[in-house]
Amino acid sequence: MSDIAIEVSNLSKRYRIGLKEEIHDTFIGSVTSWLKSPISNYRRVQSLASFSRDGELDDVIWALKDVSFEIKQGEIVGVIGKNGAGKSTLLKILSRIIEPTEGEAIVNGNVASLLEIGTGFHPELTGRENLYLNGALLGMKHDEIDRKFDEIVDFSGIDRFIDTPVKRYSSGMSVRLAFSISAHLEPDILLIDEVLAVGDIEFQRKCLGKMDEVSKGGRTVLFVSHNMGSIGRLCKTAILLEGGRIRQQDDVDKVITQYVKSSANNTSNHIGSANFSNELDKKACIKSIRVLDDEGKVKTVLDQSKPFMIEVTFYVNEPAEVYASVTLSTIDETVRILNSREVENSEMDCIDRKSGQYASTLKFPGGILNSGVFYARVGIKSMGISYDKRPSPTFELVDYGSLGNYQTTLIARKRGILALSLKWTSEKL
Repeated sequence: MSDIAIEVSNLSKRYRIGLKEEIHDTFIGSVTSWLKSPISNYRRVQSLASFSRDGELDDVIWALKDVSFEIKQGEIVGVIGKNGAGKSTLLKILSRIIEPTEGEAIVNGNVASLLEIGTGFHPELTGRENLYLNGALLGMKHDEIDRKFDEIVDFSGIDRFIDTPVKRYSSGMSVRLAFSISAHLEPDILLIDEVLAVGDIEFQRKCLGKMDEVSKGGRTVLFVSHNMGSIGRLCKTAILLEGGRIRQQDDVDKVITQYVKSSANNTSNHIGSANFSNELDKKACIKSIRVLDDEGKVKTVLDQSKPFMIEVTFYVNEPAEVYASVTLSTIDETVRILNSREVENSEMDCIDRKSGQYASTLKFPGGILNSGVFYARVGIKSMGISYDKRPSPTFELVDYGSLGNYQTTLIARKRGILALSLKWTSEKL
């Protein structure tokens, strides 16, 4: 038996989007257009069925284009990308909700999907009735669902409302029940979209743990998310979609790093290191700035709990007393976190350097900053004189130990920039 759970070959999906309504200046023009509309509409529909390579109509877009990949049984694979990249379209095709325009997707096994809030639920039926209905759709017998029933309801945490019609559920309650059903009824393949972001933090943690458990049981999970912490924690490999095409499929750290690069606004921040030319008219100038993880590898996404480094390489064109400095800030520059210099007192202490190239590295301990996106201003100075100043690459600290997504990053920001482990003592006075 093949160990391939999902096989996608040259998959493409195109949609027709609306065009502006043609406005006519005269009554005769409007009547003529109305009379011709059946013919023009027929031609438009016919054009959607024909695949001319010479060009496309203005009202046609490709949500997916020539997508190919394989996923083995038991793998958890993340799918990431910007809004409109084609992630949800891919999962809908794999779920057989929509048909592809070109190519094929072979899914070996029964599939449970969690794509949109309420998908697969009948609003007039109760949670209990929808649970049995979903189980039947997955091919399970009534007594099999009976054995799982209490476990599913307990996991969802909505036991008080299990006999209430689903139409009266909140979005969070619907997601809780839908995920619990999908995860516990033992599908061969579990497809999950960003819908989990609706749930509260505690339930999201339970879901991540359950998906890990599902994978270890030999089942396959395809997980679409903007949550880089969850993707990095749960998946070993990931797929990056851009404009309906696969930009990269590789180790999850490499794909996340590529995603952050492509999302950066400043082109100098795209590769985890910024390089500059030697300006001979300056006594000293910066050659490169790199953001490194605790193993010395260039990274744009770093584990919040581990040390990281900012390395500056610089030229000294004429012998001079110079030192490097780093000012760390939040990405929006609203908070300056710290300033660190190679010398204790720049007015009195400097480093006498001969002509040549130098590299200075500032190491940050792990776990002192909250999850978030940061950057640094790096300078080469001497006795109050600034010879050169450059921005570092943008980098992100992710809390892989919890969720570390963009929503919780914002919450963490409200709590503060630092994530120090502090101890309280208390006594009765």
